[in-house]
Formats: sequence, C-alpha cells, structure tokens
Amino acid sequence: MALAAATLLRFIGYPACKPNAPAGRNRYCNPHTTAGNGVIAINRSSWRCRNRATASREVTAAAGRRRDKEDEWPSYLTPERLDLLREMEPWVEEHVLTLLKPVEASWQPSDMLPDPAALGSDGFHAACLELRAGAAEVPDELLVCLVANMVTEEALPTYPSGLNRFEVVRDTTGADPTPWARWIRGWSAEENRHGDVLNRYMHLSGRFDMREVERTVQRLIRDGMSFHAPVRSPYHGFVYLTFQERATAIAHGNTARLVGAPGAADAALARICGTVAADEKRHEAAYTRIMGKLFEVEPDAAVRAMAYMMHHRIDMPTGFINDGRHSGRDFYDRFIAIAQLAGTYTVSDYRSILEHLIGQWGVKELASGLSGEGRRARDYLCALPNKMQRMEEKVMETAVKAKTKPTPIPINWIFDRTVSVVLP
Repeated sequence: MALAAATLLRFIGYPACKPNAPAGRNRYCNPHTTAGNGVIAINRSSWRCRNRATASREVTAAAGRRRDKEDEWPSYLTPERLDLLREMEPWVEEHVLTLLKPVEASWQPSDMLPDPAALGSDGFHAACLELRAGAAEVPDELLVCLVANMVTEEALPTYPSGLNRFEVVRDTTGADPTPWARWIRGWSAEENRHGDVLNRYMHLSGRFDMREVERTVQRLIRDGMSFHAPVRSPYHGFVYLTFQERATAIAHGNTARLVGAPGAADAALARICGTVAADEKRHEAAYTRIMGKLFEVEPDAAVRAMAYMMHHRIDMPTGFINDGRHSGRDFYDRFIAIAQLAGTYTVSDYRSILEHLIGQWGVKELASGLSGEGRRARDYLCALPNKMQRMEEKVMETAVKAKTKPTPIPINWIFDRTVSVVLP
C-alpha cells in the first residue's frame, strides 16, 4: 500500500492549520501558525500588545472551537448516513469491484524475477548475476527509498484492519458477501503481491542487509500507523485512502523512472516499480470514485470530511518506520529528507495531489447543499494549495542556503553506508 510519501508536511513545515483563528477568520487555518512541525509561532510584537485577559479569552475560545471540530465526526455515523452507504452497494458492485483484476489475469512476483524451476540451475544463476549487475548501478539514496517502499507494502496486515473499523463498509466476518467486504479482500489480495515482489528483488540483488530490513518490517507492523482520522467514519477514511493511493502511485512511478535512467539503469527494478505503480493507480481510481459518489449525494458531509483530513494532515503508513537506532519520528524525518534528495517524492507532490483531488471532486464548484461549515470547508480547501506553494518556496530557499551543511546519515539497511542530506 504505500510509500508514504506523504507527510512531507513535516519536512516542508506546513502549518497544522489548527482551527483557532479569532472570530470572523477561517476557523480552519490559524494565521499565526508557521513552519515547524505543527508548532504555533506567535507574532511576538502583536502578542505583547495583548493583555492577559484578552489572551486567555482567545485561548478559551480556540479550545472550544477545537472541541467542536473534534466532536463533529459522530454525525458521520448517524443511521441516515450509514443507510446511504448500504444503499450504495449495487453501485459499488458495478463501479468499484470491476477495477479489481481476476487472479488468472493478474501478474505475480514470479513473473518479474528469475524462476529456478523454469530456468534450471545454470539459467537461474546467470539470471541472478544479470539482476545483480543492474542493481549495482542504483545509487544508495534510491536504495533507501526502495526499502521504505517495500517495508510499508509488507506492513499490509495493518491496512485492511483499518478498513474493517469503518462502519457498514467493513468485512465483519472475514468472508462477508457484501460488495464492500469483497472490495477490501480483493484490494488486500492485490496489494499483497507488492511487498512480495520488492522483497524478493532486494534479496536477490545482494545490495541490502536483509536481516535489518526484515526487523524494520516487524517493527512497523508491531507499532502500527497513525491515521489522524475518526477511525469509524468511512467518509474520512476514503479521503485518506484516495490521497494515499495516489501518493503511492507517484512514489513507485518516480522510482521506476529514476532507476531506469542512464547512470542508474536497472531494467528489472524499473519494470517492477512501474507494475506496482499501475496497480496503485487502479486502486486510486476506485477510492476516487467512491469519494466522488459521496460528494455527489452528500456534498456537505464529504467536503467537511476532506477539510478535516487536510487540516489534520495525511500521515502515511511510514510515520512509525524505525531502523532500530532512532526513537520517535527521528528516522522518518531522515527518510523524508532522503526521499526529497532522491526525487522519489518531493515537496511539491503533496500539494499536487490535493490540487488533483479538488479538481476530481469538483470542490471549487460546490454550492448548493452546503451548510455554513461546508462553505468554510470548501473555501479552506481551495485556498490551501496556494498557501502550501508559498511555504514550499520559502523552504526551498532555506534548503539552498543550507546545502553547504549536509548531514551524513549511516543507514543500516545498506550495510551502514552513509547518505548525505540536508535535514529539516
């Protein structure tokens, strides 16, 4: 499922956009919040002009607005909205399940890599030598990104368990016949091949310390993932899944392009990553359709759910990735800096995904059927890409100035070779 390419928010310092603006301002975005991992930076000159009573009232009001926003998600679990999801089952059958491929028509990992049964001992040995020769050309920073891709794909058990917490659309018995449940199982089955093929390639290539990589997989499954969403709400969950699948497709696609380029030419790996990216594009299309249908029938609920998710950030499954040496998100920050350096997922991709989904779901054109909160959510979403772009420009300027101070980072996945990057 995922590279999680995604919380470059943390790397590029996007504001957390907490809903604590003074009355009359857009409650989704705090104008005093600036770069820095979601930390609020107060304009000190104006702060000194406020007396303690005024500041206290503003903090109290902001806390109340935050509680209101956090408390609104149970409205997504009303009988009327849950019935709507049940009524969508024939539509899911016709428009979503058709995006899954039959097993007989699907690629398998053995199609992509040397097969000893088909090649015989000598042929298999020769094919492995050829694969290793191609892998030897791939730069270390791309190898690190490939490990992160593989590790998050291998953490698949975490992801269907998340879908099975959504009301109505979950697979309650493990073998439910509903279209929603069949989608979850079919999607999981297709995703399962991704980690398998990447893992086998890495093992055959000889460029990775597989024991360290395998430990990282175990840690990530053990530690889980941060969803930043109401765990039972399909509305919020489908926004997350659409965004995440597109991010994954971009990351795998960029990896395919980069490892196939002159100077890093690895045709086998380029084919693998390109094939995985194509799967992720189909999965993205499915979740885009589902959320598009919700925008059609419940525009107010859909746009508010999307604003909620963007306000809280789309954290991807790699958030808890752990190499065994760093605590908390320290290693994730390092990986994000490496992904930026390698070009597998850059600071612009998060914004481009948001812009794409705003267009796909017609957010700018929403008018009828919106409450006051819905209109504010729409306006917040439509303004957000420009805010992100301005922030990106500032971050890139800072990065250019800091290029003379790279940090060498030893990576145990590649036998402690170092990758030099500019850390955020």
